[in-house]
Amino acid sequence: MAIAEQQGQMEKLVSLAKRRGFFFQSSEIYGGLQGFWDFGPLGVTLRNNIKRAWWRSMVELRDDVVGVESSIIMNPRTWVASGHVQNFTDPLVECKKCHQRFRADHVKGTHHADDGGEFTEPRQFNLMFKTAVGPAEDSSAQAYLRPETAQGMFVNFANIVNSTHLRPPFGIAQVGKAFRNEITPGNSIFRLREFELMELEYFVPPADEIKWLDYWKEERLRWHLSLGLRPQKLRLRPHGKSELAHYASGAFDVEYEFPFGWSELEGIAARGNYDLSAHQQASGRDLSYFDDLKRERYLPHVVEPALGVDRIMLTLLIDAYNEEEVRGEQRVVLRLHHSIAPVQVAILPLSRKEPLTALAEKTEHALRPFFRTEYDDTQSIGKRYRRQDEIGTPFAITIDFDSLEDNAATIRSRDEMTQVRVPLSELRRELQERLP
Repeated sequence: MAIAEQQGQMEKLVSLAKRRGFFFQSSEIYGGLQGFWDFGPLGVTLRNNIKRAWWRSMVELRDDVVGVESSIIMNPRTWVASGHVQNFTDPLVECKKCHQRFRADHVKGTHHADDGGEFTEPRQFNLMFKTAVGPAEDSSAQAYLRPETAQGMFVNFANIVNSTHLRPPFGIAQVGKAFRNEITPGNSIFRLREFELMELEYFVPPADEIKWLDYWKEERLRWHLSLGLRPQKLRLRPHGKSELAHYASGAFDVEYEFPFGWSELEGIAARGNYDLSAHQQASGRDLSYFDDLKRERYLPHVVEPALGVDRIMLTLLIDAYNEEEVRGEQRVVLRLHHSIAPVQVAILPLSRKEPLTALAEKTEHALRPFFRTEYDDTQSIGKRYRRQDEIGTPFAITIDFDSLEDNAATIRSRDEMTQVRVPLSELRRELQERLP
């Protein structure tokens, strides 16, 4: 795909996202701030649906995973022990001509390099945001905004074991904000400085680590497919030896073919016992697990699937975006899976006249407990259909003047664009069959 076409796809999606209320540049009226985005009414709902689907799959439908919510700011010794203070860096170069700064590995082969500007030698730049705790702002008060949620699960490992009596293999899951001072954020919400993660730390007996890595890589790919992502746009890519962290025995990325090329959607890594070992040594606390059945004590190994809410949201929007011609007119449609679509059923009175609106409002209130609904009586019915197509609503219910006589309404399908007349008393059942 040509670069111009790739850029065009992203520009159209970002324009749609702003126009319809999915996401906006943060503090836009002041010129924005690179790497930070705000989420509008539809975006918040879509994100909540994604998080709910992840939590349902990873925690609620399993008997071997529990949840935790750890604080964003932790004792700074946490980040020394984990290696983030020393090693959580990217190579930074500065253009001597324009004085802009870039990641060294992002410059090669880009238009920045082709412009002929000279760059400084790479230096390592720590990606953690620093802050201060308490009224003093000296080195004793220095703390960090967490760059991942994982460490909150590792430092609470003993607390979870003691309070739940879970036995390996078992997992601890968390959804929460993280912060990375990315040198070159970009591609709208693909690479951010403030973002939200969904992470699982799955603790296993040492001998079973690779078995569970294989299990989770397949399980996570299956989850992405369950959200309606096109199989031909997804792949599992094993990490080469040069990519692996020194403590990792294996890792895979679930990759998606974005308009800007194949890139990571989710990472699944076998981390060994590196994290528990590091925190045990630094804290002086025993974080080992005693297996009373086998009468042995060991530090569990960890398999970690980690996914960004923002990145899967962008992926779902890109994958769902379609432009097509219908009866000589162009329509834009988001073919979002019904399980995550912000609105599942729109109720549209044909006119704003009474008693049509009263019947439409009554219908919407009756359906609201069972579906994510929206009532809309603005503009012409054709424009309202187009808006619902653009925000990904699977079904629209039209209440017309005949409805006052026959107590029926029309169900319009987003994807098939078919219309079926259904008695009002049967609407809930008919929709539940279409939205299982």
